[in-house]
Amino acid sequence: MKRYACKVCTYVYDPRVGDPTNGIPPGTSFADLPRDWKCPQCKVGKGKFKPCN
Repeated sequence: MKRYACKVCTYVYDPRVGDPTNGIPPGTSFADLPRDWKCPQCKVGKGKFKPCN
């Protein structure tokens, strides 16, 4: 599963980790995040993320 980086801040969403602060369990792909999910650091939406290595 690909990691995604926020274009606004330094946060990287790693599906192996999930987003425990927002109740997203490990193993959740970026595509499967809820539509209204926001970056836990800067609060922008999924549209401000890009795939990263």
